[in-house]
Amino acid sequence: MSDDRSPPAFDPRAITRPDPVLLTYYVLVAILTLPGFPIALTVLLCKYHTLRYRFDDKGVSMSWGVLFRREIYLTYRRIQDIHVTRNILHRWLGLATISVQTASGSAGAEMAIEGIREVEQLRDFLYAQMRGARGDLPEGHAEAGPGEPKDEALAVLVEIRDELRRLRIQRETN
Repeated sequence: MSDDRSPPAFDPRAITRPDPVLLTYYVLVAILTLPGFPIALTVLLCKYHTLRYRFDDKGVSMSWGVLFRREIYLTYRRIQDIHVTRNILHRWLGLATISVQTASGSAGAEMAIEGIREVEQLRDFLYAQMRGARGDLPEGHAEAGPGEPKDEALAVLVEIRDELRRLRIQRETN
């Protein structure tokens, strides 16, 4: 009798809060600030308790804050690059931060997803979404079939290419 227990499929929609180990990380970071410990701890505790993530079909959102509420929403199409960082405390606690960059022109990451344990799976999911594996088509467009472009600009270029081929063939036969 074989035991075919495969790990459950990764679902980013299940990630709504950071892993509880992030709280330990925040406490350690606050301790390292020495004289600023009470202020750093208060700020980081507020961030931890209000930090929320939401992954949907179009993009990812992150929100946090008590006095000054911040919310960031990035569509998968805007994502330009994804970086995974782990400092020594992250590695010790089994955490990582995924930095998501867009073409906004800012020097830093647009969004930093903190306190994630399934970092490789989330990174791969974001890359797949970024590269159009699921195809974000504008409303009113039919789903792209095999061999058909999923991007509107690409569709226009393919149409131009096909028309040039048709004209070349027509010219060669005359």
